[in-house]
Amino acid sequence: MFLVGLTGGIATGKSAVANVFREHDIPVIDADAIARKVVEPGKPAWHKIQKEFGPEVFLSTKELDRAKLGDLIFNDIEKRKKLNAITHPDIYKEIYWQTFKYFLQGHPFIVLELPLLFESGHMLNYLHKIIVVTCEEDLQLQRLMERSGFTESRAKLRIEAQMSLEKKEKMANFVIENSGSEHDTRDQTIKIINVLKCSKYHWKLRFIVVFCCTVLLALFLFFLYLRNRSFKSLPTTV
Repeated sequence: MFLVGLTGGIATGKSAVANVFREHDIPVIDADAIARKVVEPGKPAWHKIQKEFGPEVFLSTKELDRAKLGDLIFNDIEKRKKLNAITHPDIYKEIYWQTFKYFLQGHPFIVLELPLLFESGHMLNYLHKIIVVTCEEDLQLQRLMERSGFTESRAKLRIEAQMSLEKKEKMANFVIENSGSEHDTRDQTIKIINVLKCSKYHWKLRFIVVFCCTVLLALFLFFLYLRNRSFKSLPTTV
């Protein structure tokens, strides 16, 4: 099984592309969904955030006020690092666990939806292919304002805080231009799905895994053989 990274800028349409993969029975691991899960009330990260940032970043329901916390860390690098140090270990642990489960299920490849793939750099070495979803800058700004209720100036700051779409496109294996119709985006995605399905790379990875497991099993059996032999050679007492 190989891993495909799905990323892009904020409000470019990554989720819409991810849904097309799901419609074709291709598993998608959503890092944002996991990030929301690990900070649910009572979770270890929830307690750590409360201790580090105080009760003011929580709603009356005890749920995390993501908008308020986002504003708090947006212009403060140190606070952002502290939050990442709290949440990232739990997020990546869940990503690895879900990946392992899909591997056991025999999927040839899965998609990891990672909004900040290039910014964090954490998963880059594990990905076989990378898809970047992009769109026109004016459309991206409009979508973000409509989705979040941000003012134009606030939305621009959020977009500019990320790596530019142009740079991300240069590091991608596939680019999906999501400025047109839903049908156009779907067609682009399906073409990429067909290319990925034709890849035999997952067989190479499975061969490596099976080979390594076989070697480990052989070493274990050899160890047992030597241990049994040494026991038999010990002198017996009457």
